[in-house]
Amino acid sequence: MQAVSIRGRGLTIDPAGEEEAPAERVGRLVRESPVVIFARRGCYMAHVMKRLLAAVGAHATVIELDAGAAEELAAAAEASGHGAVPALFVGGAPVGGLEGLMGLHLSGRLVPRLREVGALCA
Repeated sequence: MQAVSIRGRGLTIDPAGEEEAPAERVGRLVRESPVVIFARRGCYMAHVMKRLLAAVGAHATVIELDAGAAEELAAAAEASGHGAVPALFVGGAPVGGLEGLMGLHLSGRLVPRLREVGALCA
């Protein structure tokens, strides 16, 4: 995996040095944190997603992938349900991209969902 940076706590790229298939790695990383964003390095939509989440009090684990990580990008996009990155997961469930996040926020369902998965304090 050619990740340029991973911001978050308790995440491991390859546990015990073992290689994982990209889809398995994406699934494991999504399960390790309540809010995860997979994005290309420097993605402005991911920046907007991080800012919105921070504004409501949640801090996402951001996994930035470079162009050389094509398999991981494809696995994250496929797992997201909308076929592209940035891809947001909340509580292990795919939200989609910026449009999915905005839809949750505008419908009033974002904050309750973040509380439900433990990403916000009561």
